[in-house]
Amino acid sequence: MDYQLNLAMFEGPFDLLLHLIEKNEVNIYDIPIAEITRQYLDYLTAMQELDLEIASEFLVMAANLLAIKAKMLLPKTPKDEDDGLELDARSQLVQDLLEYKHFKEMANLLEARNQRQNLLYPRADMEELYLSLFEPENPLEGKKLADLQLAFANICRRFSAQPPVHTIAKEQVTIGDKVAEILAGLARSPQGVTFTSFIRRDSSKLEVIVLFLAVLELLKQWEIDVAQSGNYQEIYIYSKLADGKEELK
Repeated sequence: MDYQLNLAMFEGPFDLLLHLIEKNEVNIYDIPIAEITRQYLDYLTAMQELDLEIASEFLVMAANLLAIKAKMLLPKTPKDEDDGLELDARSQLVQDLLEYKHFKEMANLLEARNQRQNLLYPRADMEELYLSLFEPENPLEGKKLADLQLAFANICRRFSAQPPVHTIAKEQVTIGDKVAEILAGLARSPQGVTFTSFIRRDSSKLEVIVLFLAVLELLKQWEIDVAQSGNYQEIYIYSKLADGKEELK
């Protein structure tokens, strides 16, 4: 396979390796070490011929690639094949390449965002704009020491005054009261009553909760029956003492 040497500047050995892998369109998880190593060494040779300075990390990577290539060329025993020796020889390199690729993609993304941000021109701060158009007003202009003393005395008098006290009476609602109310309603309407018929416009949340607990208490005592056509529908309450019950509409 012919290989066109590209002497573009690379940031490091991993940058060069990624370039070779992408150029040859090979799977990063199944790197052809022999071919990639040859191309990598050709690149370093071309740099030497052009009298370009080669960083030490490029040479370290070349030695690492040769070591992996040599390990993969060694005869393998059946035990080595079962243990996946060939995969182990490249696993650390693949892991390092994937990590480098991830950070390079993030760096490119940040650079693209930075370039887009450089095209934006934020509006000047409005407060600074107002201050530049109008001279700041001095709130103490024309005031005397006696004026400041009077203002301070008024503030002290306002905070020293006792705030008004409002007493909130605790709402007294008992289950016994609601049980009696339900039984009285059933006595007036033997055919049954609805749960909402015991709720007034001024009923509080606590009163509604206690009313529901009273219904549960009467059910526990087997004094009433309840029915509901579906979730969130009206609850109908019937007395067990009644001779018969008619469906409420």
